[in-house]
Amino acid sequence: MHNGALTPREYLDSLPDERRRALARVRTVLRRNLPRGFRESMNWGMIAYEVPLRTFPDTNNGQPLMYAALASQKHHMAVYLSGIYGSESLRSWFEEAYAEKGLRMDIGKSCVRFRSIDDLPLDLIGEAIAAVPVSDFIAMYEDAQSLRRSRR
Repeated sequence: MHNGALTPREYLDSLPDERRRALARVRTVLRRNLPRGFRESMNWGMIAYEVPLRTFPDTNNGQPLMYAALASQKHHMAVYLSGIYGSESLRSWFEEAYAEKGLRMDIGKSCVRFRSIDDLPLDLIGEAIAAVPVSDFIAMYEDAQSLRRSRR
């Protein structure tokens, strides 16, 4: 759900109380564990954590590389974790660790969907965010782009 907010604070303030509190807690975890070099912004209608274009300008769409994001969708909230979804080993680790928490995991291509903050293992989200430094994330992107070019 795109709401037109220009800052993360505006985005959170536009949400119903329960969602605002939940996403604010997840945001705190993301910010505390975010490796150096990523920046918080509003992009794609979400609170995004990105590689600034001054660090890596050579993207396929001219937009910063999105490492993670937070969003309030119509029927759920979501935390996007591009870093773990760019690596089979990190994704496997994350899914196994999530299962060990005894929580039901609802995942998409690059996100974990949740309806309540109690459905989300915040400690694991923090570990996942901390797992990939900017240089490794850029390398994942470059490897994926190289693979796409070689398949053409």
